[in-house]
Amino acid sequence: MGIFSKDASSEVKPLHIIIVGCGKVGHTLIAQLSKEGNDITIIDESDQKISDITNQYDVMGIVGNGASYSVQKEAGIDDTDLLIAVTDSDELNLLCCTIATRIGKCSAIARVRNPEYSTEINYLRDRLGLAMIINPEMEASMEVARILYLPSALEVNSFAHGEAQMIKFKVKEDSKLVGSAVYNIAKETKNLLFTTVFRDGQVIIPNGNFIFNAGDMVSFVTSRHNGKNALKSLGVPTTNVRDCMIIGGGKAAFYLAQQLIHENISVKIIERDIHRCEELSELLPNAIIINGDGTNADLLKEEGIENIDSFVPLTGIDEENILLTLHAKQVSDAKVVTKINRFAFQDVINTLDLGSVVYPRIITSEAIIAYARAKRASMDSNIETLYHMYNDTVEAIEFRIGKPSAATGTPLKDLKLRGHLMVSFINRNGRIIFPTGEDTIEVGDTVMIVTTHTGFSDIVDILA
Repeated sequence: MGIFSKDASSEVKPLHIIIVGCGKVGHTLIAQLSKEGNDITIIDESDQKISDITNQYDVMGIVGNGASYSVQKEAGIDDTDLLIAVTDSDELNLLCCTIATRIGKCSAIARVRNPEYSTEINYLRDRLGLAMIINPEMEASMEVARILYLPSALEVNSFAHGEAQMIKFKVKEDSKLVGSAVYNIAKETKNLLFTTVFRDGQVIIPNGNFIFNAGDMVSFVTSRHNGKNALKSLGVPTTNVRDCMIIGGGKAAFYLAQQLIHENISVKIIERDIHRCEELSELLPNAIIINGDGTNADLLKEEGIENIDSFVPLTGIDEENILLTLHAKQVSDAKVVTKINRFAFQDVINTLDLGSVVYPRIITSEAIIAYARAKRASMDSNIETLYHMYNDTVEAIEFRIGKPSAATGTPLKDLKLRGHLMVSFINRNGRIIFPTGEDTIEVGDTVMIVTTHTGFSDIVDILA
């Protein structure tokens, strides 16, 4: 099946967006939001960063403090729809957004990373009048935890407020899927729907006649409680992770350890900084904290890497994380999840057998892009969740249906849907429906669409 895309957002009014901070997340947002046709102004105190980005993208740049009243005025805050603050300072981000909502009529989104604020996010958002506060380390740790709960999976993405999951796995040579058609597998399995297959560099949205091959990367959706049973029904071996070794004791490690301990998974953290070790010992009394160099192979062996169930390198250096992953896969059978912050040498990284890979800045940017798309369209047809897959060639989008439209009330078999698109599930009052042609989309539902088109911002975009 070939791949094509059409900018579905061309029919809606572009937003005027101010982005404060031109680091990794800021750069990702600028690239995607400008590609979707929005009017972008960037603010950063580094004239070099501003120069580099304005030379690369069709955006306006201002050198200055994003929390300054005069700088925001110069950036056009009075006519701005959305301000996004993603500097390295939580306090500066919150201040930028607070000033923006006071002097303009825009929505505001702040990145906040400090664990001390993590229990106060809802309070801060409501009191400061912000549209969203997002914590990339916490979001990344949640994604890692979901993968470790289903260690046979390469990726596990959450939809419908956690009631549905999209799970990706690799078809092995001895799999019962090899040589079988989707139609035949579907007769043997329940409560799942195949959404995409990645084969030979191309993405396929499979129909009933599609036949699986060894080496295929397959994604399917299922309900939250059915993930393990679904994998078993597909012949994918599933085991429980009993323990986890984490390298690096930063914020993401803290958030991940919290979640794993809550699920009765034993946690060992290896961290170089003695003072951070002391902090973690107080914050995580049920974890084992080791002060040492996690890149030392002898130390890793001494601490039991050869017998560990799962291994997660969370250092601040991508190259270290990648080398640690390759080492762990060589000396153990552990489930390994690798955190990567940058996109440099992406083609090389894709050739390595890293297993599951998590990109915190992509997780952050996708949540913000979903909000921006919904703001461009009718707020009665909001985007709940957005994931980009397979190097941005596929989008998985969950829409909330707030009003009747040409897409509602009619059986799916009678709708004229675009090609290269699948209605993957309908969430109706918390019940996940894997639709047939007789099912309808109704007001109050949330609906997940998987498509090789780009830029959908409203449920009617699925119609041809």
